Amino acid sequence: METNPIPVVTVQTTPFDDQRPGTNGLRKKTTVFESKKNYLQNYIQSVLSSIDLRDRQGCTMVVGSDGRYFSRTATEVIVQMAAANGIGRLVIGHNGILSTPAVSCIIRKIKAIGGIVLTASRNPGGPAGDFGIKFNVANGGPAPDTVIDKIHQVSRTLEEYAICPDLHIDLSRLGRQDFDLENKFKPFRVEIVDSVEVYLNLLRGIFDFGAIKGLLTGPDQLKIKVDAMNGVMGPYVRRILCDELGAPANSAVNCVPLEDFGGQYPDPNLTYATGLADAMKGGEFGFGAAFDADGDRCMILGQNGFFVNPSDSLAVVAANLSCIPYFRQSGVRGFARSMPTSTAIDRVAKAMKVALYETPAGWRFFGNLMDSGRCSFCGEESFGMGSDHIREKDGLWTVLVWLSIMAARKQGVEEIVRDHWAKMGRNYFCRFDYEAIDPRAAFYLMKDLEAVITDKAFCSQKFAVGSNVYSVEKADNFEYIDPVDGTLARNQGIRIVFSDSSRIIFRLSGTGVGVGATIRIYAESFERDPERHSREPQVVLGPLIAIALKISDIHERTGRRGPTVIT
Repeated sequence: METNPIPVVTVQTTPFDDQRPGTNGLRKKTTVFESKKNYLQNYIQSVLSSIDLRDRQGCTMVVGSDGRYFSRTATEVIVQMAAANGIGRLVIGHNGILSTPAVSCIIRKIKAIGGIVLTASRNPGGPAGDFGIKFNVANGGPAPDTVIDKIHQVSRTLEEYAICPDLHIDLSRLGRQDFDLENKFKPFRVEIVDSVEVYLNLLRGIFDFGAIKGLLTGPDQLKIKVDAMNGVMGPYVRRILCDELGAPANSAVNCVPLEDFGGQYPDPNLTYATGLADAMKGGEFGFGAAFDADGDRCMILGQNGFFVNPSDSLAVVAANLSCIPYFRQSGVRGFARSMPTSTAIDRVAKAMKVALYETPAGWRFFGNLMDSGRCSFCGEESFGMGSDHIREKDGLWTVLVWLSIMAARKQGVEEIVRDHWAKMGRNYFCRFDYEAIDPRAAFYLMKDLEAVITDKAFCSQKFAVGSNVYSVEKADNFEYIDPVDGTLARNQGIRIVFSDSSRIIFRLSGTGVGVGATIRIYAESFERDPERHSREPQVVLGPLIAIALKISDIHERTGRRGPTVIT
């Protein structure tokens, strides 16, 4: 306990006009947070002030980071400001490290009022990289639009913030640290907790760890390769997959969290996780996975580098949830996917006779569905899936689901996926990302595109590409009415649906860092014939991509020759 009470200081400031959080919090170049006076403090005050004063006094919050550069500095500022703003207790991961799924897990476990995650997800780290601050609410999930609006509203009129600049904590020391503050009746408490333990205990209650351990250590041992990409997941992979489940230590690579992620993009796809992809192509390993920086996304690969498209992964897992003890006990109440995600899971939902909800992109839209008991399992095409065990997508949970399915079915990844296609048909799917586009050009491109597709004549249009003819059946700018509280989300992506159920979708991404805009183009085509399930997605979807490029004029209007990333 500190001998003298620590003073609470009020600092005058001026508001910023660019602090509206995006889909996954406020993301900017690290230099913005680091060098703009009071930029970090203003936003933290806006987050804290968005919590009703009566709820804030004496409450508990969780704080974690993916370990990227500037996280330690930001964590100390959060601690100092939380104390000054009446928060009673902060629970922080050891050395400031907590995966996004672990933050959600701990919020729910200890009934915290919310949590702050310092992450820019799969964006690069380091002094020249990106930084982000994400606020999760009491259900453990990302802040809904009402809270995002409130944070933004506060940030635009903020004139002062409260801070305890003399309060310093030791993130490396596990246990409680109490501080007396001026004019506060109760001490302010910080608890530094093991980053993995609470989350590991949750997973133990969901999966049959014995079955997974048997798969990884038995006579027919499955050799796996897991790449933590020098993000937050290193300690989790080592502790859970290696120590707890018996995978050899050399199964896991890049497990030391680094401030710059080793100079690489911590983005689990074939463009950036090339080390894993190359290792899997040799055939030595039967299962491979790579995680993003904060651990909520992962890429799944099978033997010989067989790539599991995230939309396929979602559908395959949905069809095999009975392999997981958690779902055998609780049942399956419904599925949900983001609108751009392929409709493969829709076919599973229909076969299983469970409800399917189509939401805008952004995990926050799944929260109400799960809280109300409508949805047990959900996911997005951007390498994220999860269930109602927490309110975030969960990369390691996804890996354990896949290993559970492999143990139960005694099949490899590719065999499981191909069996699924044979039974349900294959939804060919791809995504083109055009990153760092001039925001003004991106805005008008989307605006003009909406004018094209909402013209009455467009819905009777036919597009001929080679021997393929596509007839437009429906075209709109996607809107979503939340079935729980009736809130309406507009302008969630332009979609064109053809008579053969093929789709083209255009979406302006909400996860940028202010350096240009990102336009994503999605193409999907369904194939029932098993004889045609081994074709290259780019070949199958080529005609649809050609249509998308033609009606959007994206190359002409942006000066690009092609996408930045293809998934």
